[in-house]
Amino acid sequence: MEYKKSTNTLGLSVIGAIFFIFGFATTFIITLSAKVKEVFTLSEFEAQFITSAFFIAYPILSIPSGYIVKRIGYKVSLIVGLILMALGSFLFYPAASIPSYPLFLAATFVLASGVVLLQVAANPYATALGPDATASGRLNLVQALNSVATMIAPWIISVAVFKGAGEMLDAVSAAKTVQMPFIVMGILVLLIAFAIMAMKLPEISGAAVPGEIRKSVWRYPHVLLGALAIFFYVGAEVGTAGLIVNYLRTPENGGLTAEAASRFASIYWGGAMIGRFFGAVMLSDIKTAARKYQFVLGILVLAFFAGSFVTDWHWKHGLYFLIIALINFIVMQIGTGRDTRTLSVFSGMAALLAIITAFTTGQVALWTVVSIGFFNSVMFPTIFSLGVKDLDKGELSTASGIINSLIIGGGIIPLIMGSIADGPGYTWAFLVPAICYAYIFFFAAKGSQIR
Repeated sequence: MEYKKSTNTLGLSVIGAIFFIFGFATTFIITLSAKVKEVFTLSEFEAQFITSAFFIAYPILSIPSGYIVKRIGYKVSLIVGLILMALGSFLFYPAASIPSYPLFLAATFVLASGVVLLQVAANPYATALGPDATASGRLNLVQALNSVATMIAPWIISVAVFKGAGEMLDAVSAAKTVQMPFIVMGILVLLIAFAIMAMKLPEISGAAVPGEIRKSVWRYPHVLLGALAIFFYVGAEVGTAGLIVNYLRTPENGGLTAEAASRFASIYWGGAMIGRFFGAVMLSDIKTAARKYQFVLGILVLAFFAGSFVTDWHWKHGLYFLIIALINFIVMQIGTGRDTRTLSVFSGMAALLAIITAFTTGQVALWTVVSIGFFNSVMFPTIFSLGVKDLDKGELSTASGIINSLIIGGGIIPLIMGSIADGPGYTWAFLVPAICYAYIFFFAAKGSQIR
């Protein structure tokens, strides 16, 4: 029992590192849409194609990836996914040297192919490394590590890509500012792949249980409805993130510089990080309330310093971030530790914040749009764990492939929002995520029931 616990801990540590890696890559690409819009003189709709090039890999490769994982195992799948990520990262060097937007899109797709394989393998692996009762807590923990990366990525873009890279740079020079971050990411990803090769990770069987081989996960409504919930969740999260930088640069919403606006994009993603840490604690198997609240206090301190750090040590912004984090935790208590109720409350709050953003301007709109990140926090891990609930371990990889294929929402919803932003305006675009969150509320309340 002790050996199994230690190997499960090692496995969860590796998965946490994997989530950090593809969280960084995903957010870097999403935030980069503001840069490619400037470099290649694109409309908002055209700029969002870089996001679509990333997320189109999900419907194409997720279900095949589920079969690949079942065939070659979780460990080999993780290594192959990391190598694909590294290859895509290195392709950005020639893409920026030319510069070529089509090659940018191609590099993005290759990188995304690695991320898809990693995600299809990593999500069910995390749920299987322990009891079903705490699966949501484990997924929230590794997703919190993912969110650390998603908070760091926009900050890195603000200091390495946007800072000092204004209109004074020509297209070639501006494009080259992205080369070094991708080279560093490619090298780090390869190093982690080599490290995993040398590790002995716990094995999770992908074989079907005898007598149940003819069952198909397509027959479970909660799997399919959960996949659709993932479509709307990722679409809403990515669509909002993709517009934040340019939205906050408009005169009616602060007229911020690209560098300052990308720092607030970090706040948006940082909210998801803090919320997932809260979720990891409150949905965990920690027995005593006192112990849980000790962790909560530490998370609130982290929120204050993280909010201050990414906004260039503006303590006032750190305080605002802390206050929103505290509100997020209080609202989480309404969920009383139940995943369905927590998801209902959070999707309702996210819809409300999106509506307020659509019909306000200035500081109110700024803080409501970044606060959506807090309520995005537990959605992906909770939707995923509800979507694969009560499945046999032999069915997990296939179900994960189906659910992850609907991450294509991150490639479709941003295009819709970008088109609306080019037409009626940015504020009206935020009614789209409000509709997405309304469906997630339905899934939490009814669609997630096992039938």
